[in-house]
Amino acid sequence: MSNKANILVVDDEPNIRRGLAKGLAREAEHVDTAENANEALESISHRNYQLIIADVRLPGDMSGLELTSEVLKRNPGTAVIVITAHGTLETAVDAMRRGAFDFIIKPVDLELIRQQVRKALAHQSLKAENRELKTRLADAGEIAGMIGKCAAMQDVFRQVRQVAQTDATVLIHGESGTGKELIARALHDLSPRKEASFVPVNLGALPETLLESELFGHEKGSFTGAARMKPGCFERASRGTLFLDEVTEMPPKSQVDLLRVLETGQFNRIGGEALLTTDARLVSATNKDILELIEDGTFREDLYYRLYIVPIKLPALRERRDDIPLLIEHYMRHFCHRHNRPKKQFSSDAIQTLSLANWPGNIRQLRNLIERIVVTVPDEIVKVEHLPNDLAPRTKERPNQLTTLAEAAEVAEQEVIKLALSANDCHRGATAKALGISVRTLHYKMNRYGLH
Repeated sequence: MSNKANILVVDDEPNIRRGLAKGLAREAEHVDTAENANEALESISHRNYQLIIADVRLPGDMSGLELTSEVLKRNPGTAVIVITAHGTLETAVDAMRRGAFDFIIKPVDLELIRQQVRKALAHQSLKAENRELKTRLADAGEIAGMIGKCAAMQDVFRQVRQVAQTDATVLIHGESGTGKELIARALHDLSPRKEASFVPVNLGALPETLLESELFGHEKGSFTGAARMKPGCFERASRGTLFLDEVTEMPPKSQVDLLRVLETGQFNRIGGEALLTTDARLVSATNKDILELIEDGTFREDLYYRLYIVPIKLPALRERRDDIPLLIEHYMRHFCHRHNRPKKQFSSDAIQTLSLANWPGNIRQLRNLIERIVVTVPDEIVKVEHLPNDLAPRTKERPNQLTTLAEAAEVAEQEVIKLALSANDCHRGATAKALGISVRTLHYKMNRYGLH
């Protein structure tokens, strides 16, 4: 119970007003009284009350029930408890219909009304917190279960909403755990294809011997163990979306087969002669630098150009530290509800520690940690000592301080590219020549770093 609550008691009987004001003094910061509805409305105009206790029969033109309606019209965040010495079922129903939290019959039992006051204030506090969270999540631009108020995530959300309405092939790039499949699902759910199937395939988890069958299907008896005909992912995703996660893990032959499907929209099941067609929209994802794989000869350049129609770059969690407190609150509420645990709060030191951590596992790592804390920490306040040792406070570290050599190299590369673009009036050919790289590589890196 918050000690900042303000309570207003409205009753024409002085003894009841004084008795309730005295009896509820410990439940609130201020307990004010009013003799009639007009006095109550005057008090409301000068102070914000979290709870009002009003008698049904009040002197003057406005009853307690009418006062309830007027109070909730002016401030929906106020709880109203109606009391009366003439309780009827019709009156109780009318009070609840007008939005009253409870209906109590006189004579008032002080302990009962204290209990109801505590429940009402706790209920209103929870509603206020939920409204605040909804506002914060709306401001953060939630999409597909992902939230983020930082500029990089807002840019991702804008891209998703814009591209989802098209059939353009999309390549999502981001480290493991950044939410690539969530973005792929958002592209599907926001598209005209949403009524058809979304078919995800993790290519990195499939052995080469099963990959062709998984993608294109097989006919009965086409190989040992093929006891029946099986449709592949391209068939199942027809008129829908096919998501190829870790697309860079495909072996060379499968890359050729995928390129053929992208160019013609046609394929054969293993062991089949019939030429099948698909109009599945393709979304792929990787956590690797495809240009480096092309230079190494492990990924086809022509396939890259087929996949790289619309690129979407997901930032790592360490690149969006301002979102971490919002993510903590979001996942804490989610898992408290899921595991039927009481609401917890994180101390400011704990939030700071989590905000400064490196998060190599990104959102997935943070999500799993919050779930573990909800399940295993019995205390209402989560402190630094409840966090894993590898997330210990780094007192000298700043939120934007680099933590790895790879991060430092990326920052340095961005700065060099910016300087080269500026020195060459943003001419890409001249810039690429000055940097000693191809225009294609420059174009990729500019998209990766958001240098437009």
